Amino acid sequence: VFVFSTTAILLPVAMAVDRTKFRTCQQTSFCRRHRHGKSKRLYDYKLVSESVQLLDVKNAVANAASAAAVASDKRGLISKFLGGYSSGEKVQLEDPFVRGPPPIFTAKLVNVAPLTSTKLTAQTYGEGCDFSKMNFDEELQLSVHLHEDGVARIRIKEVMEEDSSVRSTPRWTSDELVLNEKEMVAVEEVQAISTNPTVEGIFGESNNDKMSLGEMKSTISSLVKRANIDSASNNDDNFIVLKYGGDEEHWKLMIQIQPFAVYMFRGNEEDGPPIIAAGTNGLTHFEVRRSKECSTTTTSTVKHIEQNDVAAETNEDADRHGGKEVVGYWEDGLAIYADGSREERKEVAEEEEDVDKGEGREKRRLEEEEFDTKDMWEEKFGEHLDSKPYGPMSVGMELTFPSSKHLFGLPEHASSTQLKTTTGIDGHHYYKEPYRLYNLDVFEYELDETMALYGHIPLVVSQSTKTGTAGAFWFNPTETFVDIEEAPRSGDMDSRTHFMSESGIVDLFLLPGRDPAALYGQYARLTGRVQLPPIFSLGYHQCRWNYRDEADVYFVHSKFEELDYPYDVLWLDIEHTDGKRYFTWDDKTFPNPIEMQNKLGSTGRRMVTIIDPHIKRDNQYYIHKEATSRGLYVKDKSGNKDYDGWCWPGSSSYLDFTVEKVRSWWAEQFNYDRYKGSTPTLFTWNDMNEPSVFNGPEVSMQKDLLNLENVEHREWHNLYGMLFQRSTAEGLTQRNEGANVRPFVLSRSFFAGSQRYGAIWTGDNEAKWSHLQIASPMLLGLNVAALSFVGADVGGFFGNCDAELMTRWMQAAAYQPFFRGHAHHDSKRREPWMFGDETMVRLRHAAMTRYALLPFWYTVFWQAGVTGMPVMRTMWMQYPDVPELYSVDDQYLIGSDLLVKPVTSAGTTTSQVLFPLSDCWFDVDTMQRVELAGAPGTYVAKTVESGIDKIPVYQRGGSIIPRKLRLRRSSYLMINDPYTIYIALNNEMKAEGTLYMDDETTFDHEKRGDYGVATFSSDLASSIIIQNSVTLGNENALPESKGKRMIERIVVMGIASEPKDITLTTQSSATAIPVEFQYDRESQILVIRKPDVSASNQWAIHFNG
Repeated sequence: VFVFSTTAILLPVAMAVDRTKFRTCQQTSFCRRHRHGKSKRLYDYKLVSESVQLLDVKNAVANAASAAAVASDKRGLISKFLGGYSSGEKVQLEDPFVRGPPPIFTAKLVNVAPLTSTKLTAQTYGEGCDFSKMNFDEELQLSVHLHEDGVARIRIKEVMEEDSSVRSTPRWTSDELVLNEKEMVAVEEVQAISTNPTVEGIFGESNNDKMSLGEMKSTISSLVKRANIDSASNNDDNFIVLKYGGDEEHWKLMIQIQPFAVYMFRGNEEDGPPIIAAGTNGLTHFEVRRSKECSTTTTSTVKHIEQNDVAAETNEDADRHGGKEVVGYWEDGLAIYADGSREERKEVAEEEEDVDKGEGREKRRLEEEEFDTKDMWEEKFGEHLDSKPYGPMSVGMELTFPSSKHLFGLPEHASSTQLKTTTGIDGHHYYKEPYRLYNLDVFEYELDETMALYGHIPLVVSQSTKTGTAGAFWFNPTETFVDIEEAPRSGDMDSRTHFMSESGIVDLFLLPGRDPAALYGQYARLTGRVQLPPIFSLGYHQCRWNYRDEADVYFVHSKFEELDYPYDVLWLDIEHTDGKRYFTWDDKTFPNPIEMQNKLGSTGRRMVTIIDPHIKRDNQYYIHKEATSRGLYVKDKSGNKDYDGWCWPGSSSYLDFTVEKVRSWWAEQFNYDRYKGSTPTLFTWNDMNEPSVFNGPEVSMQKDLLNLENVEHREWHNLYGMLFQRSTAEGLTQRNEGANVRPFVLSRSFFAGSQRYGAIWTGDNEAKWSHLQIASPMLLGLNVAALSFVGADVGGFFGNCDAELMTRWMQAAAYQPFFRGHAHHDSKRREPWMFGDETMVRLRHAAMTRYALLPFWYTVFWQAGVTGMPVMRTMWMQYPDVPELYSVDDQYLIGSDLLVKPVTSAGTTTSQVLFPLSDCWFDVDTMQRVELAGAPGTYVAKTVESGIDKIPVYQRGGSIIPRKLRLRRSSYLMINDPYTIYIALNNEMKAEGTLYMDDETTFDHEKRGDYGVATFSSDLASSIIIQNSVTLGNENALPESKGKRMIERIVVMGIASEPKDITLTTQSSATAIPVEFQYDRESQILVIRKPDVSASNQWAIHFNG
């Protein structure tokens, strides 16, 4: 097997993405077919009234729970991680993949368009067929699942046909791999409202709370009017309303019979538009499975097609390389030749037919373009041919957010946090291409683009002063394009999204929100909660591709020690392995890995090694040998051979993480007796898990590869990275006795639910000011999708940064959730001391600021897990009533209490900060209140000082923040350090805050309730400077806290006059004890030193005068 040296073959190339490697919408058949309403005339869905069923909620839930208990032994690890509902026995037979609360409402949808997609396909590809004997019916099954928190699930799938070889089995879906079943609870009461005689007759006795005909008409008419539905469809009999929820809060879901559409309303709002509408503009499509020929394609035909594919690819590959021997591929997908040269990047101009000119959708409709039937049964991109054995299987739907101009989500893209328009009337839009959601290793990605990157989450969140916060989760892990459009409506503006996915089903979760806190609670119950990380992972991480050997590691570590520079983790990239065989060490450069880890561990430091999903195809390599013998690899499209792709080790195979037995086996590889040289202080970095395949289409796997259950790669592509990270996290947990130590895993690729498994970073950025500028918007975009533990490489991965850029990046990253410095092996060394003493001091100060705030960061992460609210928040998440702040993404909040404005341009001495005036603000460095003027509920833009030693950060008035101020070199050494409590009083002279406490390492907080929450409050009107109320997870929680978790200082900002005296009362003694204090009248700062109280006990400090 040829192994190439990554350092030997690097050639200088321009820093720009090779666009010829990645598809546009026009180069992707399903997007090209359906974008701009091109296929609209092929789809017109009608709900069949006679098919409607309203299921009894309580019986459905009971039946589902019973079926789940019976089937639990068949579900493997999923019961451990998810649990909860499963579908009833009958539904399971039809669709074994669906999980969560059972449907409340079901009906059949039928496509009544005169010319359907299946008929068009037959006309195009079915030469010689007798159409009179063919069935072109396109029937779908609709199910509506309603949750007690207001979430509505709209699920549309194909109707199963027992006599059809192509639709006799359900499409594969990934409920058990993504959804958080244990918290998805069905609503208990549903009232169905319809004046349609057929539907009302079916409802009959099942509709317990029956309304009069007049009441029903009034309810429906009101909702129809609010939805602004055109006169052709607004007959009251054309609608069904499902009212659900409780007395305090309820919701209404209105279903339009023809054309099929769905509208969601908050039930206690009597006017205003719906908060979300789905399918209202005729862009819903579902390409049902069909046979290409008059009868099912035979095995011999498939083999013939495959043989032709191979021959074509071989010929074109030879032409591409001019007869040169290919010995490898680089990450950009270009070949490496035996003579040492490298394939040159070809600058290919887009052909006219491949250019989307961005014309408005309405103009395209008027032109009535021909239907696009190209590439429906096989599709080529570059030299790669996708055999598409099941033909066209795309699904799509348009969602409208009425009275909203601000949409967010759909990470990851190197663009603004707010989604910008990609289509519009008369061509008025910001981007030409739709947002693409397809996990890819994009080498040297560019900025301000909708191109796909490493991971994606199909969540859109709307924020509006009229409709509040609402969201939609398009649960589909296949390749997806999303158009964004603004559409005028009755003197207002709506925002629309058009989701187009290559395959899967329509599985849409509508999140009614109301405000950001409600929406993120709903999303957490749907996809899971952020993992509480071990506290060391919130410290500073030092990484480079690569630290050369143990001597290099010891030098870097000792230099941090010498300079009293805090850091927690030192990382090793791929070169630490034996020939890029993961779970191994190069015995020449790292001969004593356990000793190395123990030496660093003695000072509280951990180490991280990289482990990627590609496995070197070497029969002497134990991982490959065992994976092969057990049959754990992804297969080629025939299903007979292990897939062979090219990545860092050369020829590689890829484990199938969609299957539980593979995930379980992978987790076992982290056992100390398997991963030789590993210790409890060694953690893991998962890179290249999109998955990256250097010689594959778009630097990834072919879509027609098969997993071990014969499901095509196209169906689970976007899940691969998350499942890899999940399996690794399980391994790091299981390796320890009692599985009680929290793991840490960093991943580049992700999907919805990744928040449960570790941290994410934004990939291979550059050492440029522009990449520092885009870091905050990208990280905020990830947080919009509830991925909180995120960061961008400090200093940029590619290229070299100067002292000023490094300083500003370190200052910014100290106030971002994941804090790591990293660099490419061609970049100059950039450890903090490499920029001179003056810069080192600045960098160290930024790191010290981060470490001082670790108690605060840890508390905010705990709150994120409890509430679902992101750690790093956009301004609108905290101030949803100030629309001028919605688009702001160059400043943000950590939790609710710290406002951060990174400096992201060279030579900056001042910055403009937007301060919401519903709160007052204190500079964290000077502790002085910022002088602001304006009305509450608005904001003010203020220019502030931001020279090279200053990053503008402000504490919210009304908050209390804990810090630890003693300089330590790692978080481990801080565990017993005392706290300093910072109180920023609001205009009412009040404040409150929280401190979460546990052992910072294990799962005892979950397993044993071994934790405590200190709730601090101040109320000067009641003479209370601060009091502490403690909630313990159990009565014996935090036993080690006696005499520990002490508070050594309390700082009060904004106190206008000096108290006469200050006294302390404790839980054990009501006797008032005098307390020493200092007061500065000019700064209005009060400092109480050594109050001798613990954060784990209850007490109060009062003042007189």
